Amino acid sequence: MQKSQLTGRQKAAILLIALGPEIAAQIYKHLKEEEIEQLTLEIANMRRVDPKLEEEVVEEFHQMCVAKEYIAQGGIEYAKEILERALGTQKALDIINRLSSTLQVKPFDFARKTDPSQLLNFIQGEHPQTIALIMAYLDPDKAAAILSALPPERQADVARRIALMDRTSPEVIREVEKILERKLSSLVQEDFTSAGGVKTVVEILNRVDRSTEKAIMENLEVRDPELAEEIKRLMFVFEDIVQLDDRSIQRVLREVDGKELALALKGASEEVFNKISRNMSKRAADMLKEEIEFMGPVRLRDVEEAQQKIVNIIRKLEEAGEIVIARGGGDEIIV
Repeated sequence: MQKSQLTGRQKAAILLIALGPEIAAQIYKHLKEEEIEQLTLEIANMRRVDPKLEEEVVEEFHQMCVAKEYIAQGGIEYAKEILERALGTQKALDIINRLSSTLQVKPFDFARKTDPSQLLNFIQGEHPQTIALIMAYLDPDKAAAILSALPPERQADVARRIALMDRTSPEVIREVEKILERKLSSLVQEDFTSAGGVKTVVEILNRVDRSTEKAIMENLEVRDPELAEEIKRLMFVFEDIVQLDDRSIQRVLREVDGKELALALKGASEEVFNKISRNMSKRAADMLKEEIEFMGPVRLRDVEEAQQKIVNIIRKLEEAGEIVIARGGGDEIIV
């Protein structure tokens, strides 16, 4: 079989075989269970791999890695120019096209490489919907920095537009990119690209300072109460309890019913349980553990409801200033 006849999954299987079991095992740790099953099946079905074919697959992988590194350093045009010099125009285009589709090179690549303060100056005069579209493709930390620096009257408007954003057509993205960065306009994928949504705005709000978050949420509660409530539910999830300091955990525990706590911990990770139990007396921790063990099967919905009640308590205590949830933007705690 020739390399051109191989599927992407077969190439991945050959690459893992070439890399050896130790490295392959490390790669498996970063894959989904379904992907692991599929690759394992491919590997199992490959009784013998021609050394020349293996070498070609490894070389292709190396070229893709090098090209991706060039893109990270200077963008797609830079990568294309370097690859053309090294491999020729056609080979360079083949690699860039594969990267654009299989690695999903995102729009607004130039924005992700720009300093937040410079990007803010660049986009703050744009329409709020344009700002929201760009921020939806940024890393949450960079988007949070920009959101915090926008005028207060625009912050909630932009946050709301990000939350309500679902799918943006390639034509709209192309038009915006033509205005903001012509270099990328011809390389946007020809399918609909998902970006934005409630989870995106939550990731951003989790990284802004408390005053910015509060101002945005108060505005959203007036303009769109249902959206504000949905964002609130996702702002701090039960597993985030591990981020609280011991004093805050102890304060929260004074407000939580023991049976409610046991039910909430029934579906929690060992890390969360250990965080809670370390802030209880040994006797109380032992009793909590026994109650969880003797509880028997419980409905997932009941566990989630108990966890949400505790999350609501944490949010109320934070709003009252009795505990602090560590965030981005200077919320580090000094003891």
